[in-house]
Amino acid sequence: MARLRSASAVAFLAFLIFRPLMCLGIHSFWVDGGAPMGSDGIESLLQFAEAPQYCNGVECSASYGGDSVVHVAMTLDSEYLRGSMAAVHSVLQHASCPENIFFHFVAEEFDPVSPRVLTRLVQSIFPSLNFKVYIFREDTVINLISSSIRQALENSLNYARNYLGDILDPSVTQVIYSDSDVVLVDDVQKLWNVRVGSRLWGY
Repeated sequence: MARLRSASAVAFLAFLIFRPLMCLGIHSFWVDGGAPMGSDGIESLLQFAEAPQYCNGVECSASYGGDSVVHVAMTLDSEYLRGSMAAVHSVLQHASCPENIFFHFVAEEFDPVSPRVLTRLVQSIFPSLNFKVYIFREDTVINLISSSIRQALENSLNYARNYLGDILDPSVTQVIYSDSDVVLVDDVQKLWNVRVGSRLWGY
């Protein structure tokens, strides 16, 4: 019994020691040779599985357009790409009419991974996704951002949501904004149908 407890204690200690290394491996990207990956190699390394095609249910409107379209906006950048793709997947997975959802992605002009590459990555993950990528110019807000103890708050893309009315196509009169760390567990159509007296809200 004592020997079993000792072995369990050693195994638990080893888990605590190597756990930070396992967590580091989740967020770090490496290329052959063990060197940290630069922006040039990110497209070849970020290999996502292609998502299944999500089709409308029988209750969905037969015609695509007008009030039948649900507009969802979110930012798109290399640092939070996996979170954004998980958010998109959760929206489609729980939607009763996934083909009626149109995504508006806002990307930085000078992201380490260009908006063009990010667009191709989204297309490769969700081949049938209805979406458009918009470019947000950092100089719009860069001089308005104060230094913060949270580095994420100094990212100009964090404030793009405040300019959606100017960024998105004029034909979009209603949109739901979602952060990249949000995962839906219900139909986005329910939120779309809520009327709060404003043209823009987020979750």
